[in-house]
Amino acid sequence: MEALLAFAAALLSLRLAGLLARRWRKGREPQFAAWAAALGAYALASAALAWGAASGWDDAAFRVYYLFGGLLTAPLLGVGSLLLVGRRWGAPVGLLYTGLAVGVAIAVPLTAPVAGDSIPDAQEHLDFLPARLLAVLGNSLGTLAVVAVALLTIRRRPLGNALIIAGVTVAAVGSGLAGLGAAETAAFVAAAAALLYAGFVQPRRSPGGSRTNQSERESTTRSAPGPS
Repeated sequence: MEALLAFAAALLSLRLAGLLARRWRKGREPQFAAWAAALGAYALASAALAWGAASGWDDAAFRVYYLFGGLLTAPLLGVGSLLLVGRRWGAPVGLLYTGLAVGVAIAVPLTAPVAGDSIPDAQEHLDFLPARLLAVLGNSLGTLAVVAVALLTIRRRPLGNALIIAGVTVAAVGSGLAGLGAAETAAFVAAAAALLYAGFVQPRRSPGGSRTNQSERESTTRSAPGPS
């Protein structure tokens, strides 16, 4: 049952990532690409949960889980938030960080072999430097970027930003309670992914108080009659 729930969370996260990627392809708004990558990482972390629950944890399953769940999800969410407010330098920084995270997850030796049915504790298998330090910095800065941007722009996107903050909170609680088991962690993953997606796609309000988006404003501007 734990493996099925984790697999379901992976499918849900992957589906939502695909919908965000479709929005990026249609409008080329860079934040949707970063958010799609973040939910894609969430999906792969959930797949590693299913892997570990179904056949027992080993070194490979742990490395996949740590890379996508522990190192990448929160930083990619933070990159999306920075891109949302026009901080284009977030994209190359995010790419650089992603390459570093992949290298660390693959190359850093484990201090002890991974085995058993419960989700492994990173402290038991990785030294603090560099793997756990990178996770602490990446998650802290990524979460800070998400929350700071959400609070600074909450008047423009009150519901969307509230959902994003709720999603980040649920994800953090799920990470903290990972020791409860794969099923509980997968439930938090699914809830967080759904909340984050709902927040990402919420339109922002126009100065007059109605909901709008960039394409609608441009369409209205083009169709408005000129002065006679």
